[in-house]
Amino acid sequence: MKDVTLLSDGWGLRHEDAVLPARVPGCVHSDLLAAGLIPDPFIGANEHEVAWVGDRAWTYVARLTAGTAHERTDLVFDGLDTAAEITLDGETLGRTRNMHRSYRFDVTGRTGELQVRFAPAREEAEAVRKTVGDRPNVYPEPSQYIRKMACSFGWDWGPTVVTAGMWRPVRLEHWSTARISQVRPLVTVSGNRGRVEIHLTVERTAGGSGRPLTARASVAGVDTEVTFEDGHALLELDVPDPRLWWPRGYGEQPLYDLTLTLADGDAALDTWQRRIGFRTIELDRSADEHGTGFTLVVNGVRLFARGVNWIPDDVLPSRVTPERYRHRLTQAAEANIDLVRIWGGGIYEDDAFYDVCDELGLMVWQDFLFACSAYPEEQPLRGEVEAEARENVVRLMPHPSLVLWNGNNENLWGFRDWGWEPELAGDSWGEGYYLGLLPRVVAELDPTRPYTAGSPWSGSWDHHPNDPAHGTHHSWEVWNRRDFAEYRDSVPRFVAEFGWQAPPALATLRRALPGEDLAPDSPGMLHHQKAEDGNGKLNRGVERHFVLPDGTGDAFDRWHYLTQLVQARAVAAGIEHWRSHWPRCAGTVVWQLNDCWPVSSWAAIDGDGRLKPLYHELRRLYADRLLTLQPAPEGVVLGLVNQSAEPWRAEVTVRRTNSDGTVAAQVPLTVEVAARDAVRTPLPVDALGLPGDGQFLVADADGLRAVHFPVPDREFPYPRPGFDVRVEPIAGDADTVDVVVTAHTLVRDLFLQPDRLAPDAVADTGLVTLLPGEETRIRVGGWPGPDAGRARAALFCVEPA
Repeated sequence: MKDVTLLSDGWGLRHEDAVLPARVPGCVHSDLLAAGLIPDPFIGANEHEVAWVGDRAWTYVARLTAGTAHERTDLVFDGLDTAAEITLDGETLGRTRNMHRSYRFDVTGRTGELQVRFAPAREEAEAVRKTVGDRPNVYPEPSQYIRKMACSFGWDWGPTVVTAGMWRPVRLEHWSTARISQVRPLVTVSGNRGRVEIHLTVERTAGGSGRPLTARASVAGVDTEVTFEDGHALLELDVPDPRLWWPRGYGEQPLYDLTLTLADGDAALDTWQRRIGFRTIELDRSADEHGTGFTLVVNGVRLFARGVNWIPDDVLPSRVTPERYRHRLTQAAEANIDLVRIWGGGIYEDDAFYDVCDELGLMVWQDFLFACSAYPEEQPLRGEVEAEARENVVRLMPHPSLVLWNGNNENLWGFRDWGWEPELAGDSWGEGYYLGLLPRVVAELDPTRPYTAGSPWSGSWDHHPNDPAHGTHHSWEVWNRRDFAEYRDSVPRFVAEFGWQAPPALATLRRALPGEDLAPDSPGMLHHQKAEDGNGKLNRGVERHFVLPDGTGDAFDRWHYLTQLVQARAVAAGIEHWRSHWPRCAGTVVWQLNDCWPVSSWAAIDGDGRLKPLYHELRRLYADRLLTLQPAPEGVVLGLVNQSAEPWRAEVTVRRTNSDGTVAAQVPLTVEVAARDAVRTPLPVDALGLPGDGQFLVADADGLRAVHFPVPDREFPYPRPGFDVRVEPIAGDADTVDVVVTAHTLVRDLFLQPDRLAPDAVADTGLVTLLPGEETRIRVGGWPGPDAGRARAALFCVEPA
């Protein structure tokens, strides 16, 4: 049987005249941090202080002893970042130039010093640029010339931290006769039968060449075996009445252990095991009267995708543990998210990521790793791209959560709109990957899943790549130039990116910017704002609705609250509008769920893992049932979305309410919404009337509330908010309390910032609008020594202009 020895210990990193202890998996920055030789790049402007690390060559060393009773010993690297030369006892084993691949070297019977020398990534990239010529890039760094995580070189939400190292495990594999080289399971469902078609590839030693071997497979109590003499075998298993895997909110997520054993007679040589799920996935791109659709269909059920974009959860991805994946993805599921798009400027995540998605019912949209750049198609990149794509398609295809392969992020759009076409003057730029190589690889290796050439992409060059009427659409004009109300001006078929910025939680800012007198334009705040004119866009977004605080002293706290509030309102305006237009619009994928460091960004969860108001708002917006009031050309529209499996008979009460909370008019409405459907209905103006000066609309149904204010907040005569606060302990939990707020006036968009109570405190409630006499309970955990005065100081709401 094959033996595996992990090579996690005994590594050193050469630094000047010393050899530092090194962790594997890990990277240069994490080793230098552990040795106290560099400051934390996340703190203050330390990013600049550590920039030199990315411009040096680094060498890892270890003593290797590969002796074994087996015929063969392989040295296996699951991930090398990025341009490396591997030597053993002074002899070169090989060279690598791709972070996104694994590598294997025969070291049978060898001993000596193992060295892994990493060249500076920019040096490698510039050498390739000289070979293939210049290509345009949204950012100044040469990320498209090296197969490395593009956002290592910085992004409009991320720092420039160009690291190197063995970022995934290293091991020795000792084996004889043959080993399992590749397993490619095609899982399909037809009627009431599931089918698993296993394509097996083996590698043989010289002594195992031509020897009859047996492969045995098992799943769901069904077994099969086959004997073969070459390097390939096909095994087929038919499973009667398998339980179907469903996205969260549509059913359960049953997973089945698929096991494969390679044997020489009765002697097992190698084993392979994964969890699979039985389900069908289609992408309906049919043309209709509105254009060209883009609708995911799982097990025959059409669904509106409630999505978020995912970036690497740390700029040093080797630090992301399985436990951190589970925590972050559980947060996603608890916000009623059902789709996570892995963005093309990051990485193919660890299997632990997809394992959790399988369990939680989170569908995964997987980009191939191309983003915001023109990518050369010549060697040496083309061969690397194909090898990388083939390996990762096979690695990830067992996961039922994976529902879509996507060729790139914004490159087809960039070619058409960002001035690339004349600049390229006929040079290759990636189209051959997205419309040629990658769809061929997916069709050959994983025909069970759909592929789309890019995001955004209209389906062909017959339409603009970002045409909202065709395929996927990225909506960035609103954040960049307009008011968020303008999300309601169109109904794209599928919104794969849109979003609004806000700063992180105050405790995150205090940790990242110690001792700084915080202001929107203080040095640390500006350094941790990577977007072009980011603060200008934040301020203009606030000014359209509120009087902009000057940002100094207590006014910073007000600015901080208002920018986070506008972020939540902006995303709400888009999702409420687009969900209510189902099935014409079939999905929204918010940019973005998470951050890779503490920064002002579009994320719902900040770089320290704290929840912004947007996170709580996503939980409301993506719930199975959503109630909204929306301005529309035909007047104010009541929208009801029912993504549950049962019909919804909603008894809605709509009130025209004065600013003091008194009711000017009220109408009851009964609205029937079929399962998996949405309804938009104009309000009965004849019975309700239109809101006049100092009036607004409130709709309530089944514990859900929607409000509509006809004028910007700065023009509405809000009363001075009045409310009482009390703290009620939770029996048996000394660190958990309910903060109970009772309103005496209209209190709009009340929000408790739990990190002001204690750095690790969390609250279960986001923005709440209360009418006079109403009460809300906010459960707060992780708050030792609670008191009502501190709770009141952590509460913010809309105030009169």
